[in-house]
Amino acid sequence: MIVETVIGNIQTLPSLPPHIERVYMASDDLVKRIQRVVTDHGREIGISLKEKKELVDGDVLWMDEHNAIVVSVLPDDLLVIQPVSMKQMGEIAHQLGNRHLPAQFEEGEMLVQYDYLVEELLQQLGIPYKREKRKVKQAFRHIGHRHD
Repeated sequence: MIVETVIGNIQTLPSLPPHIERVYMASDDLVKRIQRVVTDHGREIGISLKEKKELVDGDVLWMDEHNAIVVSVLPDDLLVIQPVSMKQMGEIAHQLGNRHLPAQFEEGEMLVQYDYLVEELLQQLGIPYKREKRKVKQAFRHIGHRHD
């Protein structure tokens, strides 16, 4: 089976069939338009998205009246940074930017993929954080640039 379009998302579709198969994906794989995956029932699927769209948790790849195949994002190993002041936010944002590390923001928290060097930096700067496994809503995007 080859999937070329996403039907919708389980959060917004009016109804779903009684049986759901899951495709478990790392957040890094959400940005890939072409890939081969296997459902939790052993069904092999090719994904070749026609439109330039990133997958998100809950996307429905295929559906009929009895079954649906849904994307489930695996939790990432994250540093959940919780600055207590604008100064701390600026310090860590500047340091992460210098390292070209992508970050996401959710409800007053900064999320970055775990890195022991960043953890050491947070300890040195005295910025509150915790390490946890958590699903992210979108893939971490590395934005490249050049120093010409």
